[in-house]
Amino acid sequence: MKDRTVAVAAALAWFSMADLGSAQGFAGLGETVEDGFTQPVPNPEFSFPADHGAHPSYRIEWWYLTSNLTGSDGKDYGIQWTLFRSALAPTQTDDWSSPQIWMGHAGLTTPDQHFVSETLARDGVGQAGVTTEPFLAFIDDWEMRSTASQDADALSALTLTARGEDFSYALELQADGPLVFQGDRGYSIKSESGQASYYYSQPFYTVSGTLTLPDGDVEVTGSAWLDREWSSQPLEDDQTGWDWFSLHLDTDERVMGFRLRSATGNDFTAATWIAPGGLATALPNGAFQITPLTTTEVAGRGVPTAWRVQIPSRGLDIQTTALNPRSWMETLFPYWEGPIRLSGSHTGRGYLEMTGYE
Repeated sequence: MKDRTVAVAAALAWFSMADLGSAQGFAGLGETVEDGFTQPVPNPEFSFPADHGAHPSYRIEWWYLTSNLTGSDGKDYGIQWTLFRSALAPTQTDDWSSPQIWMGHAGLTTPDQHFVSETLARDGVGQAGVTTEPFLAFIDDWEMRSTASQDADALSALTLTARGEDFSYALELQADGPLVFQGDRGYSIKSESGQASYYYSQPFYTVSGTLTLPDGDVEVTGSAWLDREWSSQPLEDDQTGWDWFSLHLDTDERVMGFRLRSATGNDFTAATWIAPGGLATALPNGAFQITPLTTTEVAGRGVPTAWRVQIPSRGLDIQTTALNPRSWMETLFPYWEGPIRLSGSHTGRGYLEMTGYE
């Protein structure tokens, strides 16, 4: 317990120093990058299963999964599971001196409740990390574990667990489509100046499992989306936050789209249109258009919880509404994250993440 306390205290001290709570996002993405970190470059060559694991020479990285679920009770639910890795320096050791820090977020959303848990750990002492053969991403007793066959991609089948004070979940995921590489073959540009990350997704999961809530267990089924992303580059100085959407359309097509908001009005967008079989088409800045429709007072701030989303080149013109408009992640550095429903030219379900709303 003493070692655990030391690890958390060290992590908290650094997180505070790095000002992760800035509107620009998590783990120093809006901060100046120290010398020595590896920078993303165009035309990446991914290698699996190695690239499913950690990249300690990069500044920030995450394994991020969201899922829309329907319970045996007829209600809709959503879950989030995220493991963040952030580095003080581009090195790694197997003891307390490791400069790698880990943070886990778990959320469970119902139509009228939103449960949140957060945990922090230091690298090098077995409290958190990612292994690739077999694949396991963990922090404390939260796990994303591969159950894929030896000849399949490690992320094609997973078990997922997390818990908080008032909730837990245990899910099984099976992908029926390929990995999708965002941007230019996995090189995802974030600004007109060229800041970028490496970014790929697995958006083809079917899900089954159990949610444990204060009123008891609920069996659930649904769909899920996993994002993998890492970078060392800060955002632009004037970028104040992002609005990120993952959409499962009832046509069996999928869409990823985000907007990075600019204090000067020069917002930057990117999106990917994903065909049912997995063929991905990257869409340029400006093709993905979003307009806030409804603002909800959440945690003392106004947050847009209903949107109009348009991709004119694809005939997409939809309205999104939140399953629970008060899906606020009251974590060390808070943000909005929750399941959404789609209507208009297309119907379906999705997830929305919004940062930087002060």
